[in-house]
Amino acid sequence: MPEQPYEQEGAIAGTGMGGAMDLAASEAQTLERTPGGPPGTGPSERYPSAASDGRARSLWSDAWRDLRRNPVFVVSALVILFLVVISLWPSLIASGSPLTCDLAKSQDGAGPGAPFGYDGQGCNVYTRTVYGARASVTVGVCATLGVALLGSVLGGLAGFFGGFWDSLLSRVTDVFFAIPVVLGGLVLLSVVTSNTVWPVIGFMVLLGWPQISRIARGSVITAKQNDYVQAARALGASNSRILLRHIAPNAVAPVIVVATIALGTYIALEATLSYLGVGLKPPSVSWGIDISAASPYIRNAPHALLWPSGALALTVLAFIMLGDAVRDALDPKLR
Repeated sequence: MPEQPYEQEGAIAGTGMGGAMDLAASEAQTLERTPGGPPGTGPSERYPSAASDGRARSLWSDAWRDLRRNPVFVVSALVILFLVVISLWPSLIASGSPLTCDLAKSQDGAGPGAPFGYDGQGCNVYTRTVYGARASVTVGVCATLGVALLGSVLGGLAGFFGGFWDSLLSRVTDVFFAIPVVLGGLVLLSVVTSNTVWPVIGFMVLLGWPQISRIARGSVITAKQNDYVQAARALGASNSRILLRHIAPNAVAPVIVVATIALGTYIALEATLSYLGVGLKPPSVSWGIDISAASPYIRNAPHALLWPSGALALTVLAFIMLGDAVRDALDPKLR
């Protein structure tokens, strides 16, 4: 009996993380049915659940399906969406300026136009809490993007090429891991006079990239040992093609998980540095600044400390919960 011809269109290679990745026809071939076998013995026919809608199921599609069904993800995503909206347009829910204060109302409780009361300087706590979200979210998001980009590039290249550069990166990251984050912030930011968020973001990127680089390095080393990478290399694919098309899409999931969880940590770190007086400085509006200013009045005006502290805790908790949900969705061992 003559062999059935191979179907070369839409060749698919399985990834090492439960997903699927398209390969060029010159790099891979997939049999729609077993050579010489009867109909119904092909992979898509024997496993209809993997392609019931005519498309290959991937790690990302499965993860998105699980996330939509996870109430933890839905609640945390809604909280984060609300924080982003008020960070961009705080005037939607807060009127007036956060810098407008009246000493005659110092430490007063809730009143008309001030549901959270007034702080020690007579500033509207509600308005400052709403406007304080902008600095915290900006620092957290920008620092996370910078750390993820720098750490992924350095760690991914070191893990892919290995050798001297891999050893050098490992020793450099050991040096950065030996620096206490808060102590480093006190030393480096104490000489900065800028009132913007960028020195704080730069400090976080400087000390935060080693963690992501180690995650990316280990993920790339694991991914490059998979069969589909070896097959692409044997078929003559260049290093850039292998790294960008075959390894990076399958090694990025751990980086996304760690970066999402770290985002809440960076927001808390910004508040800590601002509380200690080396992060954001007045007249900037930040939850850390408000918590620091309200600490001496904790007995007479606890509301001035309660609301910015609660907003900070809720924000950090929302990002950590989001990161946990993303981790559970992207971990194939939990399926």
